[in-house]
Amino acid sequence: MELGLLRREFKFKVLKTKYWLPGDDYITIITNSIKNHAKDGDILAISEKALSIAKGNIFDELKVKPSSLAKFLSIFWMRICWGYLFSRICHLKEDSILKLRNYPKDLGSRHKQLALYFSGFLQTLRHGSEGGIDVTNLPYSYACLPLKNPQEEVQFLKEALWKRLKLNLEVMIVDTDMTYSLRNFHISPRKSYGKGIVSKGGFLTYILCRALKLKARATPIACSSERIYGELALELAQLSHVARGYGSGKDAWDMAERFKVPLDKVTWSMLKKVKHYPLVLIRRK
Repeated sequence: MELGLLRREFKFKVLKTKYWLPGDDYITIITNSIKNHAKDGDILAISEKALSIAKGNIFDELKVKPSSLAKFLSIFWMRICWGYLFSRICHLKEDSILKLRNYPKDLGSRHKQLALYFSGFLQTLRHGSEGGIDVTNLPYSYACLPLKNPQEEVQFLKEALWKRLKLNLEVMIVDTDMTYSLRNFHISPRKSYGKGIVSKGGFLTYILCRALKLKARATPIACSSERIYGELALELAQLSHVARGYGSGKDAWDMAERFKVPLDKVTWSMLKKVKHYPLVLIRRK
């Protein structure tokens, strides 16, 4: 299903909210944002990172002590192997290649140590989004960890919205990390609970899929309805991702450049000034 066809079949409404902070009552934020727009049968696509931040699922990488392996990954693996070899195999853009060749040594080592601990070795070999760990749209040296139980979360959200709004909505949690498709076979380098998506390989999956230039779309991490799966789920996830945009920047470097500060000097107050669109309402016409 192509995006053009999907746009003819569905309507999308992007909803702006405040920047979600750790401890925020995200159920109330979601309810207030959609109550004047949602109808029975709508699909609500939600950013995984916004949910994780609100649930306090973040970690300060300054508290991490990097091992020798993490330092090797930061200094040699990222700067040399990724900067000069894998980036070309994966057809990365020139600005991304330059960033990899200047990968931060200290902050990068701490980040890789966190990835080793939470995501495992094969995920840590990736150049970013290791197992779903994300550092964009976060201040200082914080990293956002993937949701622990996304399938439970979508069911909880569906029930909570029914109780508050008496609307039967389906809920999708979406991540900007890509899932790759070869015809009807869909594979994600990170864990996804989306029906019809294989989650395996980490670094190896990413390298192979990028090298072959397979179709890449945002990943539906979990969905409250088993009827939304495979190709349809991927197309809806991608459209919601495109509609939401990148917030303060596509990556940590862009975010720091936007605010004209070093990588670890972005503040909460800076992020609050940026327009955030963590919610997308989807309705079949």
